[in-house]
Amino acid sequence: GKHVNVVMPVGGRSSMYTDWNADDPVLGRNKWQTYLTRELPGLLNGYLSTTGVNAIAGVSMSAGPALDLAIQAPDVYRAVGSYSGCAKTSDIPGATAVSTIVGLGGGNPINMWGLPSSPQWVAHDPYVNAQRLVGKAIYISAASGLPGPIDKGGFPNPPVEGLSAICTGLFAARLSSLGIPATYVQRPQGAHTWGLFEADLRDSWPLIADAIGA
Repeated sequence: GKHVNVVMPVGGRSSMYTDWNADDPVLGRNKWQTYLTRELPGLLNGYLSTTGVNAIAGVSMSAGPALDLAIQAPDVYRAVGSYSGCAKTSDIPGATAVSTIVGLGGGNPINMWGLPSSPQWVAHDPYVNAQRLVGKAIYISAASGLPGPIDKGGFPNPPVEGLSAICTGLFAARLSSLGIPATYVQRPQGAHTWGLFEADLRDSWPLIADAIGA
């Protein structure tokens, strides 16, 4: 009942939704940034006769990349939502987390951005490049990791949500230090479940809707 098209691309497990430097023996050819920021929007605009005004959001592994894509393609997205993710890629904890995510999918992170000392790890770090989010509507959220009713009986993962909370808090502080307005939600309960993600999506919708005219 809203003036919006919801587009949910399938695939990209452990890819960080970025353009990889090299094909990966397990994860294949990943050119997600090109697809999501240059190829898909144009196709949708023509096929659906859209307004051409977009927002992007991601949960868990795709939460940090949603921020990165909004930075890499500033002309494409007016709003961005990041739910229970991490916005760091270039410091030791961030690079370790990213490498772990890629590795869990069987991929080699060197095929993505090269060695962790490569400038690409910094270029795709939303924490470092947060200034480039100026002017966008931003919603970031995470919970304590303590399971609760918000999880709706899902399969809680307290450690992952707890780490997301730390990372999201650091990113919120970074935005605040730069004077960049953002909605930051830190929930006392929630443990990395779809119930938590649903609640955050619903809470973020008014902000996103206002930014895209929906």
